[in-house]
This record gives sequence, structure tokens and C-alpha cells, in this order.
Amino acid sequence: MKHTIAVLPGDGIGEEVVTQALRVFDAVSKKFQLKFETKHALIGGAAYDKHGNHLPVETMEICKNSDAILFGSVGGPVSQAHLDKWKNCETNSLLGLRKAFGFNCNYRPVKIFPSLASFCPLKPEIVGKGIDILFIRELLGDIYFGEKKRFEENGLRVAIDIARYDEQQIASVSKLAFQAAQKRRKKVTSVDKANVLITSKLWREVVHEVARDFPEIELEDMLVDNCAMQIIKNPKQFDVILTSNMFGDILSDAGAVLPGSLGLMASASINSNGFGMFEPPGGSAQDIAGKGTANPIGQILSLAMLLKFSFGLDDICECIENAVDKTLADGLRTGDISCGGESCSTVDMANAIIQKL
Repeated sequence: MKHTIAVLPGDGIGEEVVTQALRVFDAVSKKFQLKFETKHALIGGAAYDKHGNHLPVETMEICKNSDAILFGSVGGPVSQAHLDKWKNCETNSLLGLRKAFGFNCNYRPVKIFPSLASFCPLKPEIVGKGIDILFIRELLGDIYFGEKKRFEENGLRVAIDIARYDEQQIASVSKLAFQAAQKRRKKVTSVDKANVLITSKLWREVVHEVARDFPEIELEDMLVDNCAMQIIKNPKQFDVILTSNMFGDILSDAGAVLPGSLGLMASASINSNGFGMFEPPGGSAQDIAGKGTANPIGQILSLAMLLKFSFGLDDICECIENAVDKTLADGLRTGDISCGGESCSTVDMANAIIQKL
């Protein structure tokens, strides 16, 4: 049976890094005799140029008829954010896909490559203890999707974003977090603000109810402000961090700094049926777009996650991850991780990873 992957390169460096990820995909397909079909589609500013829409119907149809989505990046230069092409581009594209396909759970692993330990901004004695965290963030609730109002009251401008969660939303993502912990070090840290927020009180209550079905997993509750501090002070204590949409957005970006570059990061957004979208969280990086210097590793590792999560190809995922690790161990560096030293191109990095396969 031939599976189909929707490929959405998007804007900025998206086209460059997705191209290299697909070269890696071709290499592992030949090595392991995989049969896949890829279908490209436009999204973001690239889609707006042709369709006047950041998420056109044609793109949605290709995604609906695929088994997984490989996503690049969307968004334009900050100086052009006011233009129609870029206004609300990320919201229309990313939140549009999340809502349409019910992507309720985001997986973002944070792990330090041994050869890049010196790039971590933390002290060597902290990094040396090891950092391997999986952030699991709920994606369809909270203030991002709640009711929004803007109005005037007593001559003052007022804005309201309503945070909303129901027990089913919380239970669904919690179950996925405990299942992930079963395959790791069997610990879940549930992050909330239950000392203040009523949504967090419900969050904590439901998480503990789900935990009863996973007695072998250690569960701890942690307030979000303390968690932000502990990620910097003692990241080794964490295995799986489970949290809500807004807290997860902030905390996972803080964690993303630890490996040394957003260009090394990968993520997966999955719905309750197992359908997923896989993307690096680094953004479109318009300042280096077209220069051939972008780091393709985050996109390549996102492809590896796609093969694992969508098709159960754990061994091939591991093969790609090992190739990346060995390439970095050999000293090859793109500009974002060269620390002012010699750097290679996007294509050169992909070539080296393919050779290591």
C-alpha cells in the first residue's frame, strides 16, 4: 500500500529546508524500500500570492487526502507585517490547520546533542547531567480559541480573551502524555496555575483522574512560574511536561533554547485519530531566506518524527536521528551553530546526513 504525504513548504526558508528533508526521505526510502507519494501544496504567503488566501481549498483537499503533513514555515518579514499578504498569516495558516484537523496535542522533544553541549546557554555542570524533555502541549483550548472581545468602556479601550477548557479536552491530551511517559522514564510533570485560575483547577483535577489508569507513572504538579525557573535551574528533573495551550507555547519555546538553536528543533501536532502535522518550530527566518545557509536539521528531524508517529517506522526514525548525531559529532556546522567559526551550507549539511545514513 502506497502512503501519501502532503508537503507544505510555505514561506521564507521553508522551501529550502523542506527540499533537503525530502532528499533525506528519498535516501531512506531507497535504503528501506519504502513506497510513498508526496503531494506539494501552497500555504501562507506563498498561497496568498496565487489564491489571495493563506489556506486555500486546494491545500486543504490535498491534506485531507493524505496520511500525514510535512510542514515548513509561514510568515513574512517583520517590516511587512501590515501588508495583506502577511497580516494574520500564521494565525490563518497554522491555527486554521489545527482547527480543521483537530490537532489537539503537540509533541516537542528537547534534547542536547553531545557534540553541541557547549552551545547550551546553561552552565556545563547543569548540561552535563543530561537534558531530555518531551513537552506535550494541548493545542485546541485556552485563550487562543476562546471568545475574544474588544470594546470601549467608560472611555477606555478594553480587550478580553477568554480561556476555556472542558474535561474531555484535558483528558485526551493527558492520556497521550501518560502513554508517552510509559515509553520514556515514567514521569509526568503537569504544569498549571491552579492557585489562581479556575481552568487550571479543572486541569489538575482531570489530570489526576487520568493518572489512576497509569499507576506505574509518577505524576507531579508544578505551577507554571516555578516550572519556568526549574527548566533553567534543573532541567534534568523533567521527563514529560504536560501543560495547556498558552503555558505550553511559552515553556516549550524556553526549552527550545537549551539545544543551542531553534534550527535543531522538531515538533509534531497529532489529532485523536493519529493524523499528524510535522514541522520545525523555528519560523520562516526571512532574514536568511534564499541564502542557502539555513539549518535543515529541524526539518529533517520533523520528517523522522513523521515516519515514527504516522507510520510506526521507529527504526527508520532512529536511523535518521543517528545520522544527524554523527554528522554533528564530525564537526559540521551551519551558521546558527558555528559560533563564528567555519560554517556549511544547507545543502552541505543535508549531503553529510545522507552519507551517514
